[in-house]
Amino acid sequence: MQPTASHFINGRYVEDTTGEAIEVIYPATGEVIAQVHAATPAVIEQALASAEAAQREWAKRSGTERGRVLRRAADIIRERNRELSILETYDTGKALQETLYADATSGADALEYFGGLAGALTGEHIQLGADFAYTKRMPLGVCVGIGAWNYPTQIACWKGAPALACGNAMIFKPSETTPLCALKVAAILVEAGLPAGLYNVVQGMGAVGSALVEDPRVAKVSLTGSVPTGKKVYAAAAAQMKHATMELGGKSPLIIFNDADVENAVSGAMLANMYSTGQVCSNGTRVFVQKGVKDAFLERFAERCAAIKLGDPLDEETHLGPMVSEAQMDIVLSYIAKGKAEGATLVCGGEQLERDGFYVAPTVFADVTDGMSIAKEEIFGPVMAVLDFEDEDEVIARANDTPYGLSAGIFTNDITRAHRVVDQLEAGTCWINTYNLAPVEVPFGGVKASGVGRENAKAAIEHYSEIKSVYVGMTPVDSAY
Repeated sequence: MQPTASHFINGRYVEDTTGEAIEVIYPATGEVIAQVHAATPAVIEQALASAEAAQREWAKRSGTERGRVLRRAADIIRERNRELSILETYDTGKALQETLYADATSGADALEYFGGLAGALTGEHIQLGADFAYTKRMPLGVCVGIGAWNYPTQIACWKGAPALACGNAMIFKPSETTPLCALKVAAILVEAGLPAGLYNVVQGMGAVGSALVEDPRVAKVSLTGSVPTGKKVYAAAAAQMKHATMELGGKSPLIIFNDADVENAVSGAMLANMYSTGQVCSNGTRVFVQKGVKDAFLERFAERCAAIKLGDPLDEETHLGPMVSEAQMDIVLSYIAKGKAEGATLVCGGEQLERDGFYVAPTVFADVTDGMSIAKEEIFGPVMAVLDFEDEDEVIARANDTPYGLSAGIFTNDITRAHRVVDQLEAGTCWINTYNLAPVEVPFGGVKASGVGRENAKAAIEHYSEIKSVYVGMTPVDSAY
């Protein structure tokens, strides 16, 4: 399943070794398993030129024709799920137990969903007396997708599927940390019948992303990444009035009331903090626990943490693999040190594991206060901060006291309270009595500093197309002069 070159452009693998070398490191061992090269100006030009030419013809096809290709690609991905999941594990270090069910399969879901929706992207007729008007949904043109390293296959499909369904072309730049998976997505799309040039993958760091974003041939930019990077990309897109979707990070609250089912709440907090070794943008890392259930919650969570099996991510018995990189591991360890230094109570974990690779033990801090670094800043690792609270009004105010607004969750058996609280939480994606489920049928995205626009569902169509209105006069023109 290893890709055979650094880039995929105009329907084929492309190599240009004059670009800066980027080593692909397997997080479980620290070994170099592959090398790609950053896109040179010549490679970027190939990607842009082929995308622009192919998009014109693709836009002329019916939505049903476009959808058929996407659905074929979804079928191929499902047929090769195991091989693609193993590649995802090598790329990210995530446990195969997870990648088999959450990565290539969710990418296939996106291709299937938007493939089915493509034929239904119609306009409307508006009767205006004897005259009438109609609207058409038009593609934007060439779109650029910039991916994050935590879900490389999924993000490549989440951005590519709605773009292609609407009649656009996509140039996708994966994270330099996880460059392999998107190349296979591109090859599968062509195998499924996608015309050459419509889905290109180029490698590189920030300079390559900037070159793509700033090119006048690009109509739309979609980024999944950090808030600082998002602000830069959003500003660059705005400078040329480009469409933009920013799916950024957060410091999301998870609120557990006294009447919650403790076992369910612990399971939700596990999904909100430990899944993918804590490397999920929507994670509920500020866990507000009402005082009446705090001790029971912490005791059960510590028991569940002790049962987590860390180890070889290719072993299907392993629950959690390593951090994606040594740099990310060092960031997480620095926050653990801050948590200890600032007076939080370490419940479990708190150290790097003594083994090859970039492993950090699942870590829980209690008695965390709002001003601590681990309560304010995104960590992106298996570190959970537990904060006490007394009543509903207090916890809502504290939950919203953050510049971020990606996600939020609540556990309670009082369904009236659940909806009342969720309505007041400043977050784009919320869960009640569950956490971190993101089916393609549901819009996903944040508010405030956590981004603009939405991924997935019918809402994504609005971000990959625009409306053209046409007024048709059926009577003589009456002019006053």
